[in-house]
Amino acid sequence: MRRIAVVGASAAGLAAAETLRREGYDGTITLVGEEPEPPYDRPPLSKQFLAAEWEAGRLALRTSADLAALDLDLRLGVAATGLELVARTVRLADGSEVPYDGLVIATGVRPRRLPGEGAHVLRTLDDALTLRERLSPGQRLVVVGAGFLGAEAAAVAWRLGAEVTLLEPAAVPLAHAVGVEVGQTLAQVHRDKGIDLRCGVTVTEVTEEGVRLADGEAIEADEVLVAIGSLPNTEWLEGSGLVLGDGVVCDEYCAAAQDVYAAGDVARWYNPLFNTPMRIEHRTNAAEQGMAAARNLLAAPEARKPFAPVPYFWSDQYDMKVQAYGFLRGHEEVAVVEGDLTQRRFVAAYRTGDRVSGALAVGMPPKVIRQWRQTIATGAAWRGTVRTEIT
Repeated sequence: MRRIAVVGASAAGLAAAETLRREGYDGTITLVGEEPEPPYDRPPLSKQFLAAEWEAGRLALRTSADLAALDLDLRLGVAATGLELVARTVRLADGSEVPYDGLVIATGVRPRRLPGEGAHVLRTLDDALTLRERLSPGQRLVVVGAGFLGAEAAAVAWRLGAEVTLLEPAAVPLAHAVGVEVGQTLAQVHRDKGIDLRCGVTVTEVTEEGVRLADGEAIEADEVLVAIGSLPNTEWLEGSGLVLGDGVVCDEYCAAAQDVYAAGDVARWYNPLFNTPMRIEHRTNAAEQGMAAARNLLAAPEARKPFAPVPYFWSDQYDMKVQAYGFLRGHEEVAVVEGDLTQRRFVAAYRTGDRVSGALAVGMPPKVIRQWRQTIATGAAWRGTVRTEIT
């Protein structure tokens, strides 16, 4: 294996390239990135960068010297447009082809959009810079989608003095992931700040004046941010022979085909720890999966290791920090095990089947939630571990 292509130059792709070198691989590594910028960190885009507390240079994942030390065939500013599994080549938008003996797919996701023109999304450095330049005191901002991304952006805009309306189709924001009671607690934080949070409303289109709801109501805004989720970047793989379904479908080793692996937001792999396929759009998972995919690509088949992490994510909103371990979606029960919801300082545990599948903390020191990671990793039984307070 003398030529490895890594398609996607963000956290997962960079982690894969670095791991290949760290594991002793000295062949050619071609790192392909659609954006012209060298690899940079995305979570600060909706927080420190949007708030103008950080500038672009601080987002860089590695210095130019660090990248140079990896001795990469770096192809930035060019998208992958096709994959030939038999010929083992990746086609690029500039008409060139990248041959490979091994391939890591890390092309990430793109934002979902609404009909109409003029709305912002928040995925790239350019997206964040454009929105940042439009936010100022008194500006009317409508944020469509009260998930973590929309909530973070709304919090920053509020802090910058904008008048924020936050629109959410669900009756309770994030209830599908964190539960109704926890979702209500997080939602109340926005209302207490003066955010106009409206739940159970559907936005049908973006207009020149703002947005239009399904019931015909028009909400005026100077700027609109659409944060309604994302779609895996897999179009370039259609017809390649890979199995696609809400991402690149992989086994427990992150393998999608022989000598082809996927990592990061685009990968839908089987996590044996939770006995379920999952696709995780969190920064920590991207780096960990990039490393795992690279190691398994280099390893002999019998030496490969399943990628079975306890997922972790965090969110900063106002002065509130949310942290969680595990796989919360599809949970059947949630219980507050420490603190109090009304004080917005608590730890909640989540049950799926007969095991502890997740834990979420608000306003607690990191060490408090960190101890739950091992509980989840060992598949601890719910009964005997958790006292039920919320059902």
